[in-house]
Amino acid sequence: MRDPADRLLTIPNLLSVLRLAGVPLFLYLLLGPRADGWALLVLVFAGLSDWLDGKLARWLNQMSNLGALLDPAADRLYVFCTLLAFVIRDIVPLWIALVLVGREVVVGVCLLVLRQRGWGTFEVTYLGKAATFNLLYAFPLLLLAQGDSAWAQVALPFAYAFTAWGGALYLWSALLYVYQFFLALRVTPRTVA
Repeated sequence: MRDPADRLLTIPNLLSVLRLAGVPLFLYLLLGPRADGWALLVLVFAGLSDWLDGKLARWLNQMSNLGALLDPAADRLYVFCTLLAFVIRDIVPLWIALVLVGREVVVGVCLLVLRQRGWGTFEVTYLGKAATFNLLYAFPLLLLAQGDSAWAQVALPFAYAFTAWGGALYLWSALLYVYQFFLALRVTPRTVA
């Protein structure tokens, strides 16, 4: 009998694949015709589907190994691509993007070293989920805050708040991952690759 975790065709996996497919569409809309309204809808869909796929996976008992890979990959790809597009459009300063992408590089290097030593990935924390959640709220708000409309004026302080909270939580979660990394190095003998 097949392990349920090996399932590929699940509703949460379909949502993650749709979210991944939205990345190039989002970039095209934002950087090509500068159709900010449509790009905003793609970002909102990404945020809602990120929340929904996790809920559905637990509710329908459709958790899978593929979903465990797709969901964080989609999150990271959206964060990276959105930051890239926002820097190109001057929506966020370069230093914010470099700090957030630098966090991913540091955590990624730690993961590579741990895997060489026989460890798996870091356990997902609520802090990390909260950081991603805040950033996935910040991005649509930052996009909505462009321009001179009344909506833009209302969205701006919320956009900055979610960006600050998400960025701070993102960095804090990275510090916790790095701490776990050093703890694992202390208790794991080096293995030869």
